[in-house]
Amino acid sequence: MAIDIGDAAPNYELKNANASVGDIRMTLEESRGENGLIVVFECNHCPYVIANISRMDAMAEESNNAGIGFVGINSNDPLVYPDDSYENMEKRAQAMPYPYLHDSTQDVAHAYGAKRTPEFFLFDSELTLVYKGRMDDSPRNPTLVQTNELRDAVEAMLNGKKPLVSQTESIGCSVKWKA
Repeated sequence: MAIDIGDAAPNYELKNANASVGDIRMTLEESRGENGLIVVFECNHCPYVIANISRMDAMAEESNNAGIGFVGINSNDPLVYPDDSYENMEKRAQAMPYPYLHDSTQDVAHAYGAKRTPEFFLFDSELTLVYKGRMDDSPRNPTLVQTNELRDAVEAMLNGKKPLVSQTESIGCSVKWKA
């Protein structure tokens, strides 16, 4: 089960590890901004996520300034990857400018069709999917970025247009599914 471009955002209510941003539990509706929402599936241990932290933080701040909500969701199995436990999410979240939600059942990752970390889903003001995939073409080295698909999709959406590229393959670690 994966959502496609044009589909509605699957609803959720998840525990938030970032006490400084958002409520203890957050829903899809509480996550959105007036102009839409970016959901990024991420985790604590993936080297692709780690290499993107400053860019994700900057994207979250830009998005919030543009009236677009931004949330991170960790769906990894913490029994296999203890670095991704809720307690470790709370530690990492202390430096995050956006809510960091825990998908302990992995139901949300399944509903969205998340495959990798980081993987981005951009929804418009009606919470309709307009882009999914990677942030850019060089997640491990920002100096080698040639294309900025997520930023381009946000700009197109805010200008009332469809993104030229609406879907890319995310580059990163696989979501760590429970057995």
